[in-house]
Amino acid sequence: MGDLMHALPALTDACEQYPGIEFDWVVDEAFAEVPSWHPAVKNIYTSAHRRWKKSLISSWQNDELSGFRKNLNANEYDVVIDAQNNVKSSFISFLRKGHVHGMDIHSVAEQPAFLAYKYRHSIDKNQHAISRQRELFAKALGYKLPGTKVNYGIKSDAFILPSIAVESPFLFFVHNASWTTKLWNESYWFELIELAKEENYNVVLPGGNNEELARAALIASKHDNAFALPRMTLSELGGIISKAEGAICCDTGLAHLTAITGTPSVTMYGPTSVDLIGTYGAGQQHLDAENPHFTCSPCYKRSCIYYGKSSAMSACMNSFKPAQVWELLRTQMKKITDSKRKKLIPPEVG
Repeated sequence: MGDLMHALPALTDACEQYPGIEFDWVVDEAFAEVPSWHPAVKNIYTSAHRRWKKSLISSWQNDELSGFRKNLNANEYDVVIDAQNNVKSSFISFLRKGHVHGMDIHSVAEQPAFLAYKYRHSIDKNQHAISRQRELFAKALGYKLPGTKVNYGIKSDAFILPSIAVESPFLFFVHNASWTTKLWNESYWFELIELAKEENYNVVLPGGNNEELARAALIASKHDNAFALPRMTLSELGGIISKAEGAICCDTGLAHLTAITGTPSVTMYGPTSVDLIGTYGAGQQHLDAENPHFTCSPCYKRSCIYYGKSSAMSACMNSFKPAQVWELLRTQMKKITDSKRKKLIPPEVG
């Protein structure tokens, strides 16, 4: 999900260079809402990598995969770009007839993705994912990389408020992540919710799959100021996040949604790199495990051996303490509030 959000500013750049440009976007069916947030996206084609991977032959035999390939090649395009440059996206590029732009052998996120591309561009891997996407689009579409600030460019009505009553003021706590090594100890979330209660904040916790929904319910059940959200769309979650006073997140896709909405946020990075994939936008604060105590970070591993034996959860994530995280969020929320107040107060006339 985060990879998709990283591509949005590149579309905005292209729109500024070529007014009226339109994009068709191929996206995994689970995240099809993300492209719909940008006004330049005309058509969205959904893939089903997870299901295809489990039963590739039957997916082809029942015409699902062949039908997808037919739709993928139904239109002619001026330029075709593989924005993700990983193995899954390169599979789609192989299915597309015609020449595809992507990153070269030294730049791709995953090998051997570069083999799917006719036009291979050199993009520095030691820069943020958003910068990589912006540079790739500039080279593929033939314009000079703009020096403007990152602009996600989403529609004003991209997010919707679900019919769920959440009493304000409230905070949004993203407790889930795709790897267990990116999770934070549940006892820390308990303590954090208590700290929020002391300052009269309610807390909402999202879920995704059944396991995440159950974890949200467990954490919320210990506190009368916490509420576990039911399963809902990304656009609805965006609506809720946009109304939150602040957010605290593990490294996962929803953390990037706090950046898009401009919600003051603290995101914790243990096994992953802030410099390469950190949330990017106004009000964003990061906690980074790259310090003398954890020279192994970022390891990008799904199990931790810091203490000499394999562990599902990581030592570096558990080094972040609730009081530390809470104070960072309080500071960030105050900074944003003071900034807004300064804009509202008229200048003194001498």
